[in-house]
Amino acid sequence: MAVRAVRFDAVTLFPAMFEAVSALGVSGRACESGIWSLHCWNPRDFTDNPYRTIDDRPYGGGPGMLMIPAPLEAAIGAARAAQGDARLTSRVIYLSPQGKSLDHAGVMRLRDQMQGGQGVVLLCGRYEGIDERVVERHVDEEISIGDYVLSGGELAAMVLIDALVRQLPGVLGHDASALEESYAAGLLDCPHYTRPEEYLGARVPEVLLSGDHRKILRWRLKQSLARTRARRPDLFAAWCGRKLSQEEQRVLAEVVAESGR
Repeated sequence: MAVRAVRFDAVTLFPAMFEAVSALGVSGRACESGIWSLHCWNPRDFTDNPYRTIDDRPYGGGPGMLMIPAPLEAAIGAARAAQGDARLTSRVIYLSPQGKSLDHAGVMRLRDQMQGGQGVVLLCGRYEGIDERVVERHVDEEISIGDYVLSGGELAAMVLIDALVRQLPGVLGHDASALEESYAAGLLDCPHYTRPEEYLGARVPEVLLSGDHRKILRWRLKQSLARTRARRPDLFAAWCGRKLSQEEQRVLAEVVAESGR
């Protein structure tokens, strides 16, 4: 059975920006091969004034401008219609500093929903944001990629697309690659090495040259645990709170003992 292609629709004033994910790198190759597709909808194409105005001053005063609701609603409607979404089941995601922070679990949830056939419309704001009535009427979820402000939602939308696309079957050169990345197992990734065996006096760890896959897996787990404990105590605590195998418990005990604290 053919795998259903995943489709993204983006409401954006700057469609050309999305070529960074649709035409380049791993995600670009996956798009070219038909694993996923992207369709952009510019709110300016849905204006009813000769100047194609899509912003206005906010009520109550204050700096900046807001995107007006009508062109945004029309663009969202066009995206849903193009998806064949007559029952309005597509998920509208607004990329916003007020949203829930994106993490690996959120990426996997969205991937599963999209592979199950649910459409996604990514709403990219600009200026000071969008009229709140659009959020209330159409947005199902707000997502943030960090506690900082960008000039618009396009970069955040591309981050979401890239993170999700690389989890689709057939995108990475080896399907196991996605399982071994940081966060996939709840831990940061271990160190990696390639040729030459010695570089400026620093050698590749002997265990990685041994050919003993069991020892290599154990070393990688230990390195991931030590790195996560030092850099992301929150992730480390969450990982320790799960049910651990006897081998994981032994490796964890070694990491704690060797840290001296």
